[in-house]
Amino acid sequence: MAKFLKNFFLVLMLLFLTGIASLAFVLYGPFTGLRDLYVTSAMTTMQHQYLAKIFFSADKIAEIMRKNALTEFLFPTNVDLIEEENQLPDHIQLIDVSTSTFKGYLLLVSRPERIKVGTSEHLGSKGMKLQEIIEKYHAVGGVNAGGFIDPGGHGTGGVPEGIIIEDGEILYADKSSKYNVIGFTKQNVLVLGKYTLKEIKKLDIRDAVSFRPFIIVNGVPAITTGNGGWGIAPRTAIGQTKDGTVLLLVIDGRQVSSIGATLKDVQDIMLEYGAVNAANLDGGSSSTMYYEEKLINSPSSQYGERRLPSAFIIQ
Repeated sequence: MAKFLKNFFLVLMLLFLTGIASLAFVLYGPFTGLRDLYVTSAMTTMQHQYLAKIFFSADKIAEIMRKNALTEFLFPTNVDLIEEENQLPDHIQLIDVSTSTFKGYLLLVSRPERIKVGTSEHLGSKGMKLQEIIEKYHAVGGVNAGGFIDPGGHGTGGVPEGIIIEDGEILYADKSSKYNVIGFTKQNVLVLGKYTLKEIKKLDIRDAVSFRPFIIVNGVPAITTGNGGWGIAPRTAIGQTKDGTVLLLVIDGRQVSSIGATLKDVQDIMLEYGAVNAANLDGGSSSTMYYEEKLINSPSSQYGERRLPSAFIIQ
């Protein structure tokens, strides 16, 4: 029975949110938003896609995924939209952005030069917990950052996906011809885009990781209809406002007290706080925030706080 409940945890969370007793009513009734949330949540996991496939045809699933898909930006970040000469006082603010369905936390960091990439000292073989990465760099806080390969789901966190740049040095790069870049230039501007190694060097990027999707680019939101196509889950994201302030967001999920958020939820929060550019970071069981020697959120990993290859830290 426990295994059954675990496998259908997503369904139970949705029912908890809606108060609807019948799963069939959710899936085939008039509430298409709930149906789409169910399908997109199932299809963006590797282990639970069958939860959508047992109820819907491949064509119907494809239709739902298309309807909720976000815009894949093909234009680069316009660095001129961000004020390079940030004159704001050095200030960090922690804001509770929780709603009736999730618990979320936002760090506002006024000085973008304080945001760096921190990495595991065993990069390529074994990750470190966020707290350990923060302690390694004597930082005051941070969030998990780039994605990683996790064979068997054991959470070792050692082998990154894409690229990792720390203090201008490429510490890791897989064999991709182009990389999904989420990083800061030496002028402290958050840059989002898909770039070759040559283009990365030309952009003068000092710290970066790889993940996707980009949810706001040059003030343009990626999601105009639907939920963004990635379902509901724990989330981590990063953004930057026009005056250079950096936004670090973590939302808990897969818990009775916080079922998680869609990418549309993340986009809405980023827009509310003035983000001109914003990107989704590795979420799910990896979503973690530390600040002032405290674990701020409640990570959902069954193994406890997950090991990571990289983090965005505040020095």
